[in-house]
Amino acid sequence: MHVLILGGTTEARRLAELLARTPGPRVTSSLAGRVAAPRMPPGEVRVGGFGGAEGLAAWLRGHGVDALIDATHPFAGTISFNAATAAALAHVPLLALRRPGWVAGAGDDWHPVGSLAEAARALPALGERVFLTTGRMGLAAFAGEELAALWFLVRSVDAPEPPYPARTEVLLNRGPFTLDGERALLREHRIDVVVTKDSGGAATAPKLVAAREAGVPVVVVRRPAVPEAGTVVATPEEAADWVRRLLGEGRRGA
Repeated sequence: MHVLILGGTTEARRLAELLARTPGPRVTSSLAGRVAAPRMPPGEVRVGGFGGAEGLAAWLRGHGVDALIDATHPFAGTISFNAATAAALAHVPLLALRRPGWVAGAGDDWHPVGSLAEAARALPALGERVFLTTGRMGLAAFAGEELAALWFLVRSVDAPEPPYPARTEVLLNRGPFTLDGERALLREHRIDVVVTKDSGGAATAPKLVAAREAGVPVVVVRRPAVPEAGTVVATPEEAADWVRRLLGEGRRGA
């Protein structure tokens, strides 16, 4: 049984680790290649795109894939729709591993928006020293003259490329992050507004707790739409169980 994991996330690596300890399946993890030095999962790994939904479907057929798992980032966007289409074209069962989004709690001052552009428009009314945690892609949305008076701390795994805000300090770092570390970061840089995508998960959630404690508003970019296709689970353990059930069904049918 050949399983293709569309990955690059913490959950995808965890799933590959679980399946590596499961007798039977051959596992290939596909990484988009946007990070210079990604954390590699166990098993086979391919890097790069497929050429759209039809290219992915051709890859599934050509490499004898028996199950496709979409464990990509919640903001990967297009790849989830490509995965749904490709699975249907290749007649391969599809599972989507989607980490739950964050939920505002008592004391949170969240400002939900629909896009990075909308987040940029919200900033002047909220603060002057911005902790921008949306990654290195899409920084052009914050580079306009209307935000020239604001100062940005940009945190990303790899160094961003222009265009980005004129008054920018870059912090190269990779999660998971600690609550004490996030508290210190907000304090030392005198941050008065945070911008984040609703990525979910625990690795980067401490910034939200630190912001709540400090009374700092958070602009939260809502997740894009995803296709309604295949089976959906929330954890790598559930995804591994799904693969094991398919494996068991295949053995019984052999």
